[in-house]
Amino acid sequence: MNKVKALLLAAGLGTRLSPLTDNWPKCLMPIGERPLLEYWLESLYLTDVREVLINLHHHSEKVLEFLDRPRFKDWVSSVSEENLLGTAGTLKANIDYFQDCTTLLVHADNLCQCDFVDFLNYHQKQRPEHCSITMMTFESPTPETCGIVETNHEGVVKVFHEKSNNPPGNQANGAVYLLEPEVLEWIVGDPDISDFSTEVLPHFMGRIATWNNQGVHRDIGALAMLQLAQSDPKPDSCWPEIDTWQKEFLSNPIHQLIAQAVV
Repeated sequence: MNKVKALLLAAGLGTRLSPLTDNWPKCLMPIGERPLLEYWLESLYLTDVREVLINLHHHSEKVLEFLDRPRFKDWVSSVSEENLLGTAGTLKANIDYFQDCTTLLVHADNLCQCDFVDFLNYHQKQRPEHCSITMMTFESPTPETCGIVETNHEGVVKVFHEKSNNPPGNQANGAVYLLEPEVLEWIVGDPDISDFSTEVLPHFMGRIATWNNQGVHRDIGALAMLQLAQSDPKPDSCWPEIDTWQKEFLSNPIHQLIAQAVV
């Protein structure tokens, strides 16, 4: 069984949230009293995934300040991209970090609360043997705005429907994946590959297992969803102490800007 390492994709510009993202990174948008990225790191910490790499670009200095806290010392690393490399390009650029392991690839602009232990267990022990990827899915209330998947009797993806007006269901791609080494080997072997969703996933069609998140899964990249996320159930922090960074965060005007913004 391979060790699991995680890549959190947190470099996005957050253009749909402008002007909120003019001065604050999308990955640190408040969800209640904590930033989105902290929920991801807490989930990984509690699942014993203790080797995590985060890619940075937009307002990277603010994310580095967030990460420079004792709770993240020794297990969370970051890499800044002067120019965005693309979701597969970041994997390719950091192949040495993810060599010979199972890679947890996360689009970290989603609020996600689920049983991560079960997700990992399914991939390691229960997925169909011919599948190199396990995709987290969720039941979307607005399937026309998501990438919808059709699966066979084994739960293996057979068709993608990307933001279709009349999708055949509501099982949506949650943009959280577990990847076996052969997936990264294939990505590295093609110099033209840069996007995971449009270039990697189609190649592995028929070899992508699915695991359905029955908890919270919400893309906070749009203002309406970010505002709705404030009311989603949130776990108590496993780091209960309020440190200097969080004190400053709680007084940051971004909280009021979200509350007052008009959809």
